[in-house]
Amino acid sequence: RSVPEAMMAAERPRSLFALSAAAVSRSMAALERDVWALPGHLLRGLLPLLTIFHLERAEDAARRAGLSTQPIWRKLWDDVMKTRPPNSESITCWRKKFLETFFSNVLHGVLDVSSDWRLHDRHFSPLLHSSPHVSQLTLCNMLQGAVELTAEHNHEVLENLAASLRVLKFQHLLSCDQSIRRSLVLLLHRLIHHGSVSQVSMCSWPVPDTVLLVLILTMSAGFWRSGNALTCHSSLCGLCREEDKAQSQQSAQEGAERSCNAEREGSGAEKQKRSPKEADACMTSVLSGPRSPPLRNPACEETSSEVPCGRPNIHGGSSPHSSSEQLSCHPIPRKTCRWQKPAVGRKRRCLRRSRGHYADPEDLYDFVFTVAREDNSGLLEKNRTTEGENTENWTSSCSRSPCTGHAGCKKRGGAAGILSLKAAHRFRSVSTLELFSIPLTGETCRTLSNLLSSWVSLENLVLSYNGLNANISCILSGLRALSRHPECRFRVLRVSDMFSHMPCMELVRCALSALPQLHTLSVSFDLKNQLEGTRPEASASCSEAEIPESCLEVLEIRFPREPLHTAFLLPVLKASKSLQQLSLDSATLPCPQELGLLLEVLKECTPNLKKLSFHDVNLAEHQKEVLLLLQDTGLQEITFSFCRLFESSTAEFLSEIINTVKRNSSLKSLKLPGNRLGNHRLVALADIFSEDSSSSLCQLDVSSNCIKPDGLLEFTKKLEGHIQQRGGQLPFTQLRLFQNWLDQDAETAQEALRRLRALCSVVNDAWDSSQAFADYISVM
Repeated sequence: RSVPEAMMAAERPRSLFALSAAAVSRSMAALERDVWALPGHLLRGLLPLLTIFHLERAEDAARRAGLSTQPIWRKLWDDVMKTRPPNSESITCWRKKFLETFFSNVLHGVLDVSSDWRLHDRHFSPLLHSSPHVSQLTLCNMLQGAVELTAEHNHEVLENLAASLRVLKFQHLLSCDQSIRRSLVLLLHRLIHHGSVSQVSMCSWPVPDTVLLVLILTMSAGFWRSGNALTCHSSLCGLCREEDKAQSQQSAQEGAERSCNAEREGSGAEKQKRSPKEADACMTSVLSGPRSPPLRNPACEETSSEVPCGRPNIHGGSSPHSSSEQLSCHPIPRKTCRWQKPAVGRKRRCLRRSRGHYADPEDLYDFVFTVAREDNSGLLEKNRTTEGENTENWTSSCSRSPCTGHAGCKKRGGAAGILSLKAAHRFRSVSTLELFSIPLTGETCRTLSNLLSSWVSLENLVLSYNGLNANISCILSGLRALSRHPECRFRVLRVSDMFSHMPCMELVRCALSALPQLHTLSVSFDLKNQLEGTRPEASASCSEAEIPESCLEVLEIRFPREPLHTAFLLPVLKASKSLQQLSLDSATLPCPQELGLLLEVLKECTPNLKKLSFHDVNLAEHQKEVLLLLQDTGLQEITFSFCRLFESSTAEFLSEIINTVKRNSSLKSLKLPGNRLGNHRLVALADIFSEDSSSSLCQLDVSSNCIKPDGLLEFTKKLEGHIQQRGGQLPFTQLRLFQNWLDQDAETAQEALRRLRALCSVVNDAWDSSQAFADYISVM
């Protein structure tokens, strides 16, 4: 039975339109142009009978006819994927969502296109047709997807991905052989260096392959050796070849112009008076072929197996004159070098073309371990030469800074800093790097630090559960070197881990001292270090240390059950006049006056604060401070999450909260998850929207508050009454109800939710409260 006939077999007897539609669907290859010209009422009946390939091509025709294909794509998702996608309420285009997931499933072999007639058509390639809609791609396990995408028959697919892909993820990776790594090199080179990928994420890699990990990090930073490692079918990357040709022509033209100008200006004796630097530049322009490295002291070449190659910016991802390019002209500090002109016939070994057409199997290993082993002592020399500033300890303001005396940073000749990356060119690089649940050794951290120091396109760095411990100082050292670059764009740093190596506030202070241009800083730890004796405690000088004025707008701190000392937070807040959002999680209050002191500091030092959040902070005995916060007209969003607000309170406290919120016209969002509101307190909160209220509250979050269906229905009825009294005008737009006991009476819950959705947006989930109670009992 043919394509749409199977779908329509149950519809007996079939109408003439159904028969005609089935025939047209089978002949779309010949009738496509005529079908797009059909009137809207005919096109509407035909669209569900098309394959996904013709349905995608019908988008423009459907739009012209005033039709939407979104319901058809949503039904396709339900029929084919058979899962509910996460955050489905936020999906705006089901066509893109379906085709992106379809591409990934076909690539990894988890979807058989022959399983549904709508998924295959002999005139279309599944990967090629869906690739323009892929903005996020995940590669996993043995990187089979990378091998498939770099195969010759998928050349057009890779070209489409180079234009559409923005996020590249690696998950659950395993060690792989050299041929697979070579495919990965080609893929990363096309998608990052010559593509549009702006974010690289790696997650869930308990025992990472060092070679593979450093390879991905290095290419994400825009570095790679251009020679045989990128050779394919006896030639370099076509895009590199075109750029080399253009650069060579430009260099030759500039060299000819300089020669003509020199001839006009004077005699040969006068020309000899030119500076050596100018003469070298002229010689370089004349002698350089495609991808020629900048001139370098040959004595320096004796200390290295490779000649460093500078490379201009490609596709605007990195600085046109990156710090790595500048360092390629610096001598290695361990050996005194005399600057000489290289011989014309000197081999430029970075191209390594004498080895033949195919990549040496050791090329990837050589480069990766060169990055990890390279002498880091050049950082101090670079700072003296390019910045002209003293090489003072960047953390001297704190007597017990984690970045002083760290053995890992001083290993192999100095503090971790800018790496020259010998034999590597600089290509376009990504702006976001995320590493989740990947243990990073000291050697890997030093390599990452070196890459970070000149990664000028990097804007966001997320390091989560990497077991950094003392190695966090290496990361900060590299970021500090990056912050000195005039084209640095780094703005967001998020660090989270199981154990904290130092007090949270000390880490925050050190990070802001190193990176005053940060806009967002998030520090999160689950537990204190297991070896309490080796864990540095907060120094009194930290609270007095001056922090340079910062651009910080968002500060998030998750304490590993540490005391919140306002004295330590004070210098951070004083330096962060632009702070708009502050989140404090899992902190303990050492004394009853501490929270009041914090509120005074916030009011004095952060006039622009709009959002304040407390999570898992015991506020049961701080009712006065809670009311003061709710009175603050500068705050637009307040969160008290699992703060035990009503543990020891009276009914008067709830009334005071309601009256305070009613008088505050600035507060837009109030989040109270996990505070055991129960039914009666939820019903009372409806009075916030009474007729005499001046509240502008738009969002109320009462998740995880032991709310039952009957209490929700009573809250809804009361809210309906207040809206009627106000003439149907209510600013309230969203109610969040996650993880409440609504499954105990499904019928009442459905009625309450139906009536609520007529008043506002309701965000909830299908939570099994009985299972949650069983889990609670099991851990008691």
